[in-house]
Amino acid sequence: MPEELLPKQFAPYVPRKGEAYMSGRQKAHFRSILETLKAGLMQDIERTVHTMQDEATVFADPNDRASQETDIAIELRNRDRERKLIKKIEDTIVLIDSGDYGYCSGCGVEIGIKRLEARPTASLCIDCKTFEEVREKQIAK
Repeated sequence: MPEELLPKQFAPYVPRKGEAYMSGRQKAHFRSILETLKAGLMQDIERTVHTMQDEATVFADPNDRASQETDIAIELRNRDRERKLIKKIEDTIVLIDSGDYGYCSGCGVEIGIKRLEARPTASLCIDCKTFEEVREKQIAK
């Protein structure tokens, strides 16, 4: 999953004085970010499929064949992560349409513009996310 989700061509959102949280302008900003990110991921997946079809070579040497299979497995694992991210982006766009985007699904408070720009698919505020990570760490022990 890409760590820097905010595509480079988007400038950080600067709210107008007195602008309400998740105004139409803000929703349009985040929808644009999400749709651009989704389109880029779809292109990467398409490019991988074509590359794998073009490079489908049968090697006689077992070491070469094993190396190729490992490369393919890693690539497929990455594409699976991207496929899951695309699903999350689509779910987030549904939240924008329903008016629930930008609010924590855990406690209902505003997530915040800066956090959403860092992670446009965020559904938890920083406090709820921190609590969730602490709980996961405790359960894993």
